[in-house]
Amino acid sequence: MKKLGMQVEQIEDVQSIVIKTPKGNWVFDAAEVTAMTMQGVTTYQVTGNPRFEEAAVEIPDEDVTMVAEQAQVSKEKAKEALVATKGDIAEAIVKLSSP
Repeated sequence: MKKLGMQVEQIEDVQSIVIKTPKGNWVFDAAEVTAMTMQGVTTYQVTGNPRFEEAAVEIPDEDVTMVAEQAQVSKEKAKEALVATKGDIAEAIVKLSSP
């Protein structure tokens, strides 16, 4: 590979790799990472078993107030419903309004 101008290096003692996305994070524990450099460009190869951690839903205070007023419940119950419905206002109101 050196004849082709490629350098390959194993990165040692990797504890974890995290790839962050808007929907959540891909976490590779004890991953194997190889860095390959060719023509001045370095590419990283990650090998391992990832797990996906969903991002926590951010619930704006305005949404909590609206759901609480519409469903005639406390703000605490409104927030719980919004978290359970991943921020879906209409679904939270229906959930709270149903017996």
